[in-house]
Parts: sequence; C-alpha cells; structure tokens
Amino acid sequence: MTTDYFTSPTGNRLAFDVMPPQSGRPTVIWLSGYRSDMAGGKAQAVKSWAWETGHGAVLFDYSGHGESEGRFEDGTILAWRTDVLAAIDQLSVGPVVLVGSSMGGWLALLAALARPERVKGLVLVAPAPDFTEKLMWPDLTPAQQEEVMATGVTLRPSAYGTPDPITRNLIEDGRKWQILDAPIVFDGPVRILQGMQDADVPWTHAMELNERLTSDNTVLTLIKDGDHRLSRDEDVNRLIAACADVCGLLRRQEATVGAPQIKPSLHDA
Repeated sequence: MTTDYFTSPTGNRLAFDVMPPQSGRPTVIWLSGYRSDMAGGKAQAVKSWAWETGHGAVLFDYSGHGESEGRFEDGTILAWRTDVLAAIDQLSVGPVVLVGSSMGGWLALLAALARPERVKGLVLVAPAPDFTEKLMWPDLTPAQQEEVMATGVTLRPSAYGTPDPITRNLIEDGRKWQILDAPIVFDGPVRILQGMQDADVPWTHAMELNERLTSDNTVLTLIKDGDHRLSRDEDVNRLIAACADVCGLLRRQEATVGAPQIKPSLHDA
C-alpha cells in the first residue's frame, strides 16, 4: 500500500490514511498514544468500523512516530498538538469525532478546545491529560529527574519495547498545556473507557477528568480487569460501541436541527 503524506506546520511530512464520509455522517479521527502509530489494532478496528458504516476516518502518525518524518526525541505536546490541528484542518471536512488513546486523549482534549466549531464529540481510551507532569515526572527517580535537567534526557524502561527517552523539552513544554486544574469546557458527547488495572494511567485520573469536563453527556466506563492498552476483543468492542454511540447521537442531533419546524395550529392551542 502506498503511503500518503501531508506537511504539518512543524515542518515534517506526516503519513496518513483518509476515508471520506458518506453524506450526513461525521468523520472519526484516530489519535494514537505515546510512541504508538496508526498501524495499531484499535486504530485499524476504528477504520474498519467507519468503512462498514459509511463514516469518514482519518488515521495519521504524529511527527517522530510510525512512518512520519521527525525524531521522536524532538517531540513535545505543542508539536504533536500542532500535528493534530493540521490533520483536522487539512484532512477532514465537516463535524469530527476525535478518538484518542492515552496521550491521544490529552491531544484530543486540547484540539477540542482549539477547534470547537469542528470537534463535536470525543471517545477517549485510558486518556492521559497532563501525563508528563502528573504521571511521568513523579514516576522518575530523583537521579533520573536530575539527569533530565542536567543533560536534557533520560531513558526510562518501558514494558512495551525499547526504553522511552524522556526529554527536558517534553517535561517543560507539558507543564504549559496542563488542563486538569480547571474546568474543561466542552459541550459535546464524551465517552471514556478506562481499565482499573492500568499500570500507566490510574483509573482515578479518569475520574478527575470526568469531574473537570463540563459536558453533561459524559459517560465514564470503568473496566475492572482492564489494562492500559484495552486491546482485547471485548475492549475493542466497547471502543466501537462508544464510537457508534457518539456518532449516532451527533447524526440524530443534526437531523433534529435540520428538520423543518412545524408551527402549532389554532386547534393545538
């Protein structure tokens, strides 16, 4: 399969896969987690569901991820947020639903705040807003924290492969984009899936996010035996059901708004 690319304002050519929606259906945009990419199982499952149901789908790799240009070590929340906004602006039209996993959940929230006229719904899987400051930094040893500040980077062992390079730029930039310390103003439907056996993002983090979101149409699902990836068949089924729920709700809302208003007759008074 030939990989398509678009250029982000970060200056990197980003790999992407786009499928336009049928008329009247929103587009789902997949936002991967830290060091993940669009080739993952959950991303492909969302794409397959969109294909089967006539919804649009946008999958892409952030700078320094997957098949995109750039060094991962140069990445920051600002840079990856810029990539997300470019994907929304350049690769999609009409209403979008952002489907964000882990770090992608943070980026989805930041993008929803930046593009309220475009982002109409959110589906978040083990969302990790503020993770660089509230989860990653406290998890480093004092020696690792000192190494980050003195040399600019430390390597943290990872359960998912090679060690994670944690950079000073990532930590310091992440502090500027924290959102959990104030209300998160978003009025669209939100569905959150969170495993209670998640070793990377504790389920209490999702509870805090739930409290901060202003949308009354927010549903938090806690999965007692679920881990961070939530990639089992039953977890993927929950993800697809959440996408269908949010997209279906948006379509019904659009139909209601677009329907002609019938004035009551005198006999109805």
